[in-house]
Amino acid sequence: MLTLLHTSPVHVPVFDALRDTEHPGLALRHVVDESLLTRARAEGPESVAQDIAAALAPAVAEGTTAVLCTCSTIGEVAEKTSAVLGVPVLRVDRPMAAAAAAAGRVVVVAALESTLEPTAALIRQEAAGRPVDLRMVLVEGAWERFEAGDRDAYLDMVAAAVDGVTGADVVVLAQASMADAADRTTCAIPVFSSPRPGLNAAAAAAAAI
Repeated sequence: MLTLLHTSPVHVPVFDALRDTEHPGLALRHVVDESLLTRARAEGPESVAQDIAAALAPAVAEGTTAVLCTCSTIGEVAEKTSAVLGVPVLRVDRPMAAAAAAAGRVVVVAALESTLEPTAALIRQEAAGRPVDLRMVLVEGAWERFEAGDRDAYLDMVAAAVDGVTGADVVVLAQASMADAADRTTCAIPVFSSPRPGLNAAAAAAAAI
């Protein structure tokens, strides 16, 4: 069984749909805790390390063989709980970051400022010393639309920000919630999102145990 840790319930149907098309038959369990992101933004991601482990422990006790954290802000901290939980804990954006690191000129687009540096750090890590030209774009006001439940406005604002990018080899959508914005863009630059490659990696990890 694969458990997904979310900081918003909007991710549940997204990953269920991906499972149905990409990995039919894969048993998914969803753990949703919005307070993790709230506290991580206010106090820093390390402040929720113990809470992440506590939230996931029951799922592991009931047979989870791998965990996928779908929140980019707390992804690095979540990965570290693997040693405590005894199962692989993956961050959804690592496969996307690995692909972006090979591109050269990367623009990271995020709606949350707390997501920018963790995503940039992950891309640099995946580059393994190779030079990467990284730029950051914060979509001002978009997260407020997301929190208000106005998904269309949120995605339109993200897509508009992507369409304004120039001089890049790839655009990275730093948050899983942004993925559908890629279908609303008109730019010719490849746009990378995290849900599909992240779930693929996690499904493989769950099956390997």
